[in-house]
Amino acid sequence: MQPSRDLRRLIEIMAALRDPKGGCPWDLEQTFASIVPFTIEEAYEVADAIERGDAEDLREELGDLLLQVVFHARMAEEAGLFDFGGVVEAITEKLIRRHPHVFGDARDLDSEAVKALWGRIKADEKRARAETRARAGLDPEPAPGALGGVPKTMPALTRAAKLQEKAAKVGFDWDDVGGVVAKLREEIAEAEAEIEAGAKEKLAAEIGDLLFAAVNLARFVEVEPEAALRGANAKFERRFSHIERRLAERGRRPEGASLDQMEALWQEAKALERRER
Repeated sequence: MQPSRDLRRLIEIMAALRDPKGGCPWDLEQTFASIVPFTIEEAYEVADAIERGDAEDLREELGDLLLQVVFHARMAEEAGLFDFGGVVEAITEKLIRRHPHVFGDARDLDSEAVKALWGRIKADEKRARAETRARAGLDPEPAPGALGGVPKTMPALTRAAKLQEKAAKVGFDWDDVGGVVAKLREEIAEAEAEIEAGAKEKLAAEIGDLLFAAVNLARFVEVEPEAALRGANAKFERRFSHIERRLAERGRRPEGASLDQMEALWQEAKALERRER
């Protein structure tokens, strides 16, 4: 079989991999649930390639992510639920419906007007789903509440920000950034109290509150917390690598150096970064 730029060939390959008579044993064993971790992992690898600015790697990772979509669609087709064409139809229909300022009559809107329009369209979609269920004799979907629609499988940091955004939309938010900073300090004090008390279970809860408050601060000042933490991770890796390189020049390793020595090299890395800016 030859490689191809044709999407149909990818769908055919996936069907062959899932063929009960001559397919791949591993692919045949998979279910929607079993490949969820791979789907999530591939999305992260796409984000990583973008973060590194590696276009060739991005091309490959986008292919891996597309494979996950084709894989899920193939299993759905086997179960008589929908096929890949149905997935494409659903997203194209949604894009056209949610962009009347591009594909319809609502023209010359600024970004705020587009956001307001988007909200109204989503509300209309929700009502239409309820009517469809009623006509089919199905029970109505349970009311999700103001915080509904945030996937529980989403990374905790991102999910915290999404929950806070939804609460803020109905007025449950701080008046100003000073209140958010005060709450962050309060949570630090409460964590310190549990450290002194040696209460490990309570400390875990306080650390959670502290992280939640930090995310709230990021959201309030319009900093994307996941991106901010990725930046902090990259900074830590960069500076620690500097420590390792400098120690290696002296024939040493971090485990053989004192904390004071490593701290001095950490400060050296920071100084180099400031000079390079």
